[in-house]
Amino acid sequence: MTFNLTDLLKEGYKHLSGANEAVFSNIEACKGLAAIVRTSLGPNGMNKIVVNHLEKLFVTNDAATIIKELDVIHPAAKIAVLASQMQETEVGDGTNFVLVLIGELLSNAEALLQKGLHTTDIIAGYSKAGDKAQELLNELVMYKLEDIRNEAEVAKALRSAIASKQFGYEDLLSPLIARACIQVCPKNPKNFNVDNVRVAKILGGGVFDTQVVNGHVVTRDTDGTIKHLQKVKVAIFAGGIDAAKTETKDTVLITSADQLLNYNRGEEQAIEKVIKAIAETGAKVLVAGGPIGELAMHFIERYQMMVIKVLSKFELRRVAKAVGATPVARLGAPTPEELGYCDVVTVEEIGSTKVTIFRQEEESKGISTLLVRASTQNLLDDFERSIEDGVNVYKGMARDGRFVPGAGATEIELARRVQAFGDATPGLVQYAIRKFADAFEVVPRTLSENAGHNPIDMIPLMYAAHQDGNPNAGIDIEGGVVADSKTMAIYDLLSAKSSAIRLVTDAVCTILRVDQLIMAKPAGGPKPPQQGGRDED
Repeated sequence: MTFNLTDLLKEGYKHLSGANEAVFSNIEACKGLAAIVRTSLGPNGMNKIVVNHLEKLFVTNDAATIIKELDVIHPAAKIAVLASQMQETEVGDGTNFVLVLIGELLSNAEALLQKGLHTTDIIAGYSKAGDKAQELLNELVMYKLEDIRNEAEVAKALRSAIASKQFGYEDLLSPLIARACIQVCPKNPKNFNVDNVRVAKILGGGVFDTQVVNGHVVTRDTDGTIKHLQKVKVAIFAGGIDAAKTETKDTVLITSADQLLNYNRGEEQAIEKVIKAIAETGAKVLVAGGPIGELAMHFIERYQMMVIKVLSKFELRRVAKAVGATPVARLGAPTPEELGYCDVVTVEEIGSTKVTIFRQEEESKGISTLLVRASTQNLLDDFERSIEDGVNVYKGMARDGRFVPGAGATEIELARRVQAFGDATPGLVQYAIRKFADAFEVVPRTLSENAGHNPIDMIPLMYAAHQDGNPNAGIDIEGGVVADSKTMAIYDLLSAKSSAIRLVTDAVCTILRVDQLIMAKPAGGPKPPQQGGRDED
């Protein structure tokens, strides 16, 4: 008597097993995912238009954004997505490389499975090849950044990361990102925090109007009439600036006109006392995290103070960090320790948008802002993503400043050396090691295809150059020839490449180990909210 698994499980369960149903369907799903993002790889990568479940439109070639908005549900493809997201979290760059390499390795594994090689041998070969590739990466170091505070050197190292997203704007954006990062770089560069470099997006103008501000930019006007102050103390309140309200509801019985006048006068005197106490501390700029009452506004104007309302608690913290203040929960005179200082607080009209700039003339207190201009909202979002990539690369080079050749040179050299390692390895695992080496060719092949060149001509030329002793030979996408990536100044961060290969190997081995899929029927009703998301301010 044969036992059916569906008799064991609740109604609605889906069970897939065997080579065709489980293994090959998993491989096909991951190959389909890789095919989506593959055409977006490199400087000539194509854009994708993604409309998410909220009908928000995204026009981008950033793999992390595409995958995030696609809402992938296939279990095996989700493993590839998780590997890509982990690369984004750890390094902030190289997400597309992860997905493309996963797709290619699984495609090569499929060919081996069809020839009769067992999954165990493929996994063992891939694990060995992955470890060997990690070793070889350290031998391919072409350039090491010595001074993390040298603007010209940092800009040179950032160029290729920016060019892969915004080809043509790398010479404009790289120095700006370098300056912004160096301004907020702590004494120990390994403690660099990417959240200290902010992006303020202002519609209108052109990308060439983008500038760096040493301080924080709030994209709204001040509430009072004072629009410019210099060398001032700043008080920050977590709540609003208004008359105190009682927690319980009471009724006040007023029997005469005098009582009514005294009641109003008492409220006025209470607010004036609070505002006067704040003014006496020397604070000239007030930042409120809630609404500002009309009566409070009147006295703030009388005491010649500037006031701005910042409703986002995240932005309020960043303003506090930019001026070195502590947000005060109570409404009253802050202590000298709670007050911040700013060299210039001014309102400027950029395009048709009024912004309040907290600018530090001397050294930065910890926040640097890139004021980005572009003609459409989609362009602004895309430039913001490119800047975030650049800042993440700076964080990576602050921890490890070693770089390997870009332009597909590292991949061809790894393919060549891992292939030789496979030839020297006994047993059936050598077939898997060779296929692992072949998979690296997908990067130079995709770069040349996306640039409109013929990869059949390009890859043999690259192999020939590497065989002749030039491990830096990569693709010159503009000329369609093989050139030295050091001469072209195209560098890839070693830590990003190393992390990607490790994540790819783990993800592929995990997917290949799966031989059955058992899926429950999805529960009805709304999906539970995701916890611990990144703030979007």
